[in-house]
Amino acid sequence: MSDLKNLAETLVNLTVKDVNELAAILKDEYGIEPAAAAVVVAGGAAGGDAAEEKTEFDVILKSAGASKLAIVKLVKDLTGAGLKEAKDIVDGAPAPLKQGVSKDEAEALKKQLEEAGAEVELK
Repeated sequence: MSDLKNLAETLVNLTVKDVNELAAILKDEYGIEPAAAAVVVAGGAAGGDAAEEKTEFDVILKSAGASKLAIVKLVKDLTGAGLKEAKDIVDGAPAPLKQGVSKDEAEALKKQLEEAGAEVELK
C-alpha cells in the first residue's frame, strides 16, 4: 500500500514537462493515448490535493434556438432586464446572462432556458 501512496505522491508532484514525457512513454510503449494519461494524472492530483470545488458560475446563452421570442421574454424575466436589453442579449449570443451565481441558481437558470429551447453553457 505504501508503494501506491508513493506513486500517487509522485504523480501529484509532476511538472508539466514530466507529464508530457510520461504521456509520450505511455503512448509509445504501452499504446495509451496522451489524453487518457492526462486524465489519470489530473485525477491523482485532484484526489491527493482535495481541489476546491467551484462555487461561482457564469450562465452563458449560446443560442436562442427556434423560439427566439420566448427566450427573449424568459431572459427578461430571469435577469430583470428591460425588453430591449433582453433582446440585445439574445441577439448577441453567445452572451453572459448572469455571472458569479451559485451552482444551484446556475442550474435552475440553465434548466428553465433549455426547457424553452435555448442552448446554455455554465462556466
